[in-house]
Amino acid sequence: MSVRDKFFSFWASFTRHIDGPLMAIVLLLSAVGAVVLFSAVAPDTERFIQQMKSIGIAFVVMWIVANIPPHRLSQIALPLYVVGVLALVAVALFGITVNGSQRWLAIGGFRFQPSELLKLAVPLLLAWYFQKFEARLNFGNFLMALLLIALPAWLIRRQPDLGTALLVAVSGFYVLYLARLPWKAMLLMAATAVPLIWLFAHDYQKQRVLAFLDPGADPLRSGYHTLQASIAIGSGGVTGKGWLHGTQAHLDFLPERHTDFIFAVYSEEFGLVGNLVLLALYAALILRALMIANQASSLFGRLLAGTITLMLFTYTAVNMGMVSGILPVVGVPLPFVSYGGTAMLSLFICIGILMSVQTHRKLVET
Repeated sequence: MSVRDKFFSFWASFTRHIDGPLMAIVLLLSAVGAVVLFSAVAPDTERFIQQMKSIGIAFVVMWIVANIPPHRLSQIALPLYVVGVLALVAVALFGITVNGSQRWLAIGGFRFQPSELLKLAVPLLLAWYFQKFEARLNFGNFLMALLLIALPAWLIRRQPDLGTALLVAVSGFYVLYLARLPWKAMLLMAATAVPLIWLFAHDYQKQRVLAFLDPGADPLRSGYHTLQASIAIGSGGVTGKGWLHGTQAHLDFLPERHTDFIFAVYSEEFGLVGNLVLLALYAALILRALMIANQASSLFGRLLAGTITLMLFTYTAVNMGMVSGILPVVGVPLPFVSYGGTAMLSLFICIGILMSVQTHRKLVET
């Protein structure tokens, strides 16, 4: 066999479980994220370099996950959930505190956020659980599922991180919805959850909701993030001010510009045209993920792929909504664009799961 044939044989084997359209979309989104992050952190490039390393590691992990058959993924659902919950308990006992929040663990010189793991572990466990009891689902199964959702959500809320706790809970409820929990029960749970969330929310979290209703009431404190982000988005106009020429970010008016509010940096520099391109990429990502979920060959695959799809939509809509001022500020990163190693890793794992569901389905059919 010639060198050329060996290369093509290796390449075919390497990409066997990589879904081409999905990979292309994710790479484009990551490229957009790299470009805007470089601008957001300039002239300091340390965070940019760290993000590139995180993407490289995340890509390798994605490839590994994509090569694991869905039934093998279901076997690690329970251990992953247990490890995630124990990690949250470890955070509560001796986690690292940053800006008043105790959310991180440090192991071997690396710092990671266990709550990101639960965004994946909760739907993975619930998808496994409902497939296990597929033939005899009853009210008790749904009640157990609620408890499995509530435990990590409560631990994350205590950090305090209400935004991530809500996202973990929402990811679990998506599985309940896709598992066909009656819509009346879903409405009852939502009606019960909203007042409870408000009751147990911290004062600063309540202030964020009030600031959303009237940002101008406290423009220098609770309404500052929303007002500055709105100024950045509006000043971008149709075509934007140009890469590296955004004033709100580079003059330090825009807070958290490399994480939760990176969309405001992007909007200011690339304008409405850039926003439409970014929305088109996210729409393509969601549509491709929906196709994979619809074509899944098992209940586990459908529940998991469908939940990941809805999660990606939720993260994108919530981030853009809060930065634009049409949703309260809850601290949700923009997928594949915001800075964050743990978040990037969890996102690429989700993409790897989607690829596993899609490519192994083809093998089952053939």
